[in-house]
Amino acid sequence: MGAQAFTVYDMLVRGAALAPDAPALIQGPREWSFRQLRERADSLATGLAGLGLSKGDRICVLAQNDAAYVDLYGACARQGLVAYPINWRLTAPEVERVLERAAPKMLVADASTLPVVGDWPRTQRAVAHWYQLGEAPAPGFTPLSTLYRDGPPPPVEDVSGDDPFAVISTAAVDAIPRGAVLTHANVITASLVVAASLGFTDADRYLLALPLFHVTALGNLVAHLHAGGACVLVARYDAEEAVRLIDAHRITHVSDFPPVLSNLLDAADKLGSKLESLKHVSGLDAPPTIQRLHDQTPAQFWTGFGQSETSGFVSIQRVRDKPGAAGKPIAVCRVRLVDDYDRDVPVGTAGEIVVRGPVVFQGYFGQPDVTAYTLRNGWHHTGDVGRFDDDGWLYYVRRKPEKELIKSGGENVYPAEVEAVIVQMDGVSGACVFGVPDVKWGEAVKAVVEVRPADRYTTQQVGDFVVSKIARFKRPSRVAFTEALPRTADGGVDRDAVKARWGGD
Repeated sequence: MGAQAFTVYDMLVRGAALAPDAPALIQGPREWSFRQLRERADSLATGLAGLGLSKGDRICVLAQNDAAYVDLYGACARQGLVAYPINWRLTAPEVERVLERAAPKMLVADASTLPVVGDWPRTQRAVAHWYQLGEAPAPGFTPLSTLYRDGPPPPVEDVSGDDPFAVISTAAVDAIPRGAVLTHANVITASLVVAASLGFTDADRYLLALPLFHVTALGNLVAHLHAGGACVLVARYDAEEAVRLIDAHRITHVSDFPPVLSNLLDAADKLGSKLESLKHVSGLDAPPTIQRLHDQTPAQFWTGFGQSETSGFVSIQRVRDKPGAAGKPIAVCRVRLVDDYDRDVPVGTAGEIVVRGPVVFQGYFGQPDVTAYTLRNGWHHTGDVGRFDDDGWLYYVRRKPEKELIKSGGENVYPAEVEAVIVQMDGVSGACVFGVPDVKWGEAVKAVVEVRPADRYTTQQVGDFVVSKIARFKRPSRVAFTEALPRTADGGVDRDAVKARWGGD
């Protein structure tokens, strides 16, 4: 291990040395100190090593938030294993495709995901080890708790900052969610940026309610632990529970994607809470919801631009500092705006956002060609378009057509994936899917379906068919029908014409 190495496990060791008895993780009535968090990572690493898992092997996790999920991240970091969390909202075929790409040695599930993977220990022979959170595992699964071993742990693996730490799934551009490989250095650097920007200290408490397969949840977990603060963990977000936890634990920071914040403020009104401890809400939301936060609580809303591929934010700001903007580039990134030939565009002109710096991911797991294209010419090409003003503030404009996606409630939905499902319906000859503004979710999925006769199907039937094939959050909530979609000269669907005609419905 080189003298320059600093890993996520090193962060746990540091925390245990500096504040061994300070709270690090809280779940329900249970609390673990920084010393205990390191000990749990060591103990679990002992069991994982006993299974013969070695540096570079993948462990897939398909489970809701739990202290053991955090332990897995720590144990993987210690042994150089690669954590590969999976979105538990996906359907069984979607999860199966992720497994095919990840080729893990081990999968960890929980009771909530057994309807998807319950019989896989029998049918998925390529995965050697099947474990489950909790003490009453399903047939073929072993309790993960049995892997926590007493006694001297194995030697810490030779892990560098440039080694992979986690693979965070992005959207399914090509039917299988791409996996962004984040290194230890990526995650550690991003944590320091966020902690410095928002001013985290050991007095801060973070509500870890977003799922731990999401880069926002993972990044803020690391950032708060790195700052010596504590994370209050819940399996799934519930607004009224969140209000009670904020008041009980004096929580200072919450992450937000619509409709998290609006539901939280509604619940606070209902329960008579002023959310007096809350200092920071970070993420994305509509201006009226952000204004409501500022009016009703002492908290500031932070926003910016970032991706899983950039380990989180590459620009960040308090909304009040420049309403409508996405912040200025963070201190460890260069951000350029370029045309289709990678030439810089003038200030005030829209161009693709490209990024270079230590938060940029290593590449897409198992996809060298896609990685090479995305990281061409030494810059990460985000597929998003922005513009700079004269003072260096970045403004988000739109997504490039080839990377068009819908951001619904914090989840990425690629139109092409939904379109490919809809055209499987009998008699459907074309489909165009796009995002439309939605008060609750930020964006909603809308589909325009080409079918004869145009009244052959209902919105409900289209939605039900989509849900039978892919995850529920990809379901179109609004559907229009036509006997002829606008077409381009080459016969493809004219997306601009479709949006112009049906985008306001």
